Amino acid sequence: MYNLIVALNTETLNPKLKTLNLKMPGFELFGEAERKELNDVLDNGVLMRYGFDGMRNGHWKAKELESELELQLQSKHAQLVSSGTAAVTIALASVGVGAGDEVIMPTFTFVASFEAIMMLGAIPVLVDIDETLTLDVESTKQAITPKTKAIMPIHMCGSMANMDALQDLCNTRNLILIEDSSQATGATYKGKPLGSIGDLGCLSLDFVKIITAGEGGAVLTNNEKFYRNADHFSDHGHDHVGNDRGAETHPFLGYNFRISELHAAVGLAQLRRLDEFVAIQKKNYTIIREALSVIPEVTFRTVPEGGEESYSFLSFFLPDLETARNVSNAFKEHGIDACFHYYDNNWHYIRKWEHLKDLKTLYPLSQEVKEGLKYLKTKTFEQSDRYIGRNISCLIKLSWTEEDVRERASKMKKIIKGICS
Repeated sequence: MYNLIVALNTETLNPKLKTLNLKMPGFELFGEAERKELNDVLDNGVLMRYGFDGMRNGHWKAKELESELELQLQSKHAQLVSSGTAAVTIALASVGVGAGDEVIMPTFTFVASFEAIMMLGAIPVLVDIDETLTLDVESTKQAITPKTKAIMPIHMCGSMANMDALQDLCNTRNLILIEDSSQATGATYKGKPLGSIGDLGCLSLDFVKIITAGEGGAVLTNNEKFYRNADHFSDHGHDHVGNDRGAETHPFLGYNFRISELHAAVGLAQLRRLDEFVAIQKKNYTIIREALSVIPEVTFRTVPEGGEESYSFLSFFLPDLETARNVSNAFKEHGIDACFHYYDNNWHYIRKWEHLKDLKTLYPLSQEVKEGLKYLKTKTFEQSDRYIGRNISCLIKLSWTEEDVRERASKMKKIIKGICS
């Protein structure tokens, strides 16, 4: 990872990387800040986040990043972990989600959402999305059963669900609200950063997120008990009391979901640039949106009142599935990369999750999970299909010049008008 990072700087990017269809690219602006934090770790030689106090020369990158997350994302507690998937797993475990419990999640997300739920022996209950491209509140209400333990909105493509309505629903039905804000770091809802609103929030810091640690994630919460649970569970159950790791006790079983100091160092430098990244994305996003807004056939995803996107994607709707497919194909043919028509996507939408529907695993699943997922054999999601079928979500890159953006906007506008006319 170090060799990759030092090969990049703010002014000069590896041209091979610029051609890839990558998402939310914090890595595009690696530079001296990231290099300095990495060198601090390499110079003292301690790559593990815990222990080895005497060797560190005062460098604790994971602790520093946790403090910065708490400050910037307005949460009392942040627990760094090895990935966004780990963050969701740990958040669920921290509130006691386990065997036979149901967790409501949207049909449009990343496969990690249901993987994390199933890792704990719980049952993912998929429900429709609405024009926000996130959880539909009415569909969520209808999906609640006596087994429901938590509702998990996923803030896809830089924007959010209707958090007030979901919070009210959780309060009324005594359910846990867990935000997966992996794709929306930097977005806010009524002045609060996404990830800080629910009982717990989850972030991803992997290589293609708006801020990256290479690999990593975080759990955010204002609840002291949930934080302690996350802290212990993510490190084999260690209680982290005192400064002798070998003498620590284990209040309960845990697993290894630790982040390394190298990854935390990169994430620390990147988080300090979050406002810079969001400002660049907002500028580029606005240019393209204004160009497309004059096309009558184009409408844009709904952002709930009081919400502000991270501007990492521009998501819009076309009149029907056929038009969206034609536009998506034309974009590719004309070199408009990183625009995603998720209806036919293998990773992000229920239609292509055959491995989930057919329960293809390397190990036996519990009877509770098998029974709980039988609904996927017959259930259809027409409402989700209508939104995802017509949607195209286009990545907003940090490395574009204004000339690049305006040229891209012009091409997109011409292609859409030509197909819709």
